[in-house]
Amino acid sequence: MTENERIIRNLYAVAELQDSKGFAELFTPDGYFWDVSAGQKYYGADIGNVVDIYAKAFPDMHRALDLIYVAGDVVVVELSLNGTHKGPLALTAGTIPATGKEMQTPCCDVFHLENGKVKSFHCYTAATILMAQLGVLGNLQAAIAG
Repeated sequence: MTENERIIRNLYAVAELQDSKGFAELFTPDGYFWDVSAGQKYYGADIGNVVDIYAKAFPDMHRALDLIYVAGDVVVVELSLNGTHKGPLALTAGTIPATGKEMQTPCCDVFHLENGKVKSFHCYTAATILMAQLGVLGNLQAAIAG
């Protein structure tokens, strides 16, 4: 295992612990997290917000890492996001109240590292699959509490 793979595996382990502060500390001072499907970028201490958002919506959240590709300071991870929707899911368009449904959503994450820290983290969650699994894809606007 390369050092860069170890860094990224540690990042996921910290997220699994729902340690939002520790998660944000793994980024460079100018680093960012981009939730591509939600259209939201997080910087600084706010990077930890993404851990909190998913922990609140899916308290049993587990990230199952399938494949990890390392090319120098770039790491790409294919994974699935798994959990039960037991709390509100805050999105930029509004909040989806708990549905009680389980998700097993494919995701692909792309990291750029600099000096042992994350400079950028682009998260490509299969949002349409997630919304379908939560049972809200057919009537998304009605499902979002404004």
